[in-house]
Amino acid sequence: MNGTDWLVLAGGAAAIAWVNWYFFVAGRHPAAAATASSNAGQVQEVTIAVRGGYSPAAVRVRRGAPLRLHFDRQETSGCSEEVVLPAFGIRKFLPAHQTTTIELRPDTSGSFEFTCGMGMLRGRLIVE
Repeated sequence: MNGTDWLVLAGGAAAIAWVNWYFFVAGRHPAAAATASSNAGQVQEVTIAVRGGYSPAAVRVRRGAPLRLHFDRQETSGCSEEVVLPAFGIRKFLPAHQTTTIELRPDTSGSFEFTCGMGMLRGRLIVE
């Protein structure tokens, strides 16, 4: 192998390392839910864009306060047509190019996963 071969090999290894770091290691900071006043008291609200994944993919909320998750589905992919929050017993259809609201009251602290109906798209609800 000559010098050019080694450069190409090193560049490929660096690219593979960067892709793995970006998708598996890089920190994604959870978004905090905004709080709004309503007749029922302080309600936490978060809008989550659904387009090839969830954005934000991690949401930080307060335990015990009512929560509204607004899923804004911006695509027609079959995988994203449903959202499942198994810890809360919720399975909801998300119409394409519409916003669907899910209301719940997280009473237990912890990290709870939400996924698409196929389990390919993943997000986290962090209750503190």
